Amino acid sequence: MNVHTQRLRIPGPAGELECALDAPAEGTSARGLAVICHPHPLHGGTMDNKVVQTLARACVQLGWRTVRFNFRGVGTSRGAWDEGRGEVEDALAVIAACRQGDEPLLLGGFSFGGYVASQAAQRVAPAAQHLLLVGPATSRFEVAQVPAGTLVVHGEQDEVVPLSSTLDWARPQALPVVVVPGVGHFFHGQLPLLKAIVLRHLAG
Repeated sequence: MNVHTQRLRIPGPAGELECALDAPAEGTSARGLAVICHPHPLHGGTMDNKVVQTLARACVQLGWRTVRFNFRGVGTSRGAWDEGRGEVEDALAVIAACRQGDEPLLLGGFSFGGYVASQAAQRVAPAAQHLLLVGPATSRFEVAQVPAGTLVVHGEQDEVVPLSSTLDWARPQALPVVVVPGVGHFFHGQLPLLKAIVLRHLAG
């Protein structure tokens, strides 16, 4: 993400996982660990996806040590696609390897990564104090029920995951969804706005 990004390899359930760690500005006390999950591995999703990097930049700006990682079979991460099950295990392995003691934990994800973040948050509850889901893949995967206070952002004109699907998922939870008018799945041209929404939420 920048010249200070630290590249890591950590043990995962299917072999080593490729990670990128960004620390807050020097002299800043870290608020905790943020782990950001990327979109579908079979559709070009990687930890360098622009939405993933936008989420990571927002977290770093607000003082979080932030880890992005490639799921099994992506980049130099070992293993192969496991239909979402193993990818949740990958996220849990990253949390276990990178979290320092009981420091605060933030989980975020875009699209398929939103599904993974929701499932991982459920598995480590109540450790995950913050949850950020952008365009979560509610029409394609079993996105878990999430705590009140979760930030969900969805593009009005999402062509991959219909907004109606995420509203149907959120409705039984009485969970607000931030809808960005006129925006598609990948937030083309609106990444600064997405970052601003995340910053407002986390700073609140």
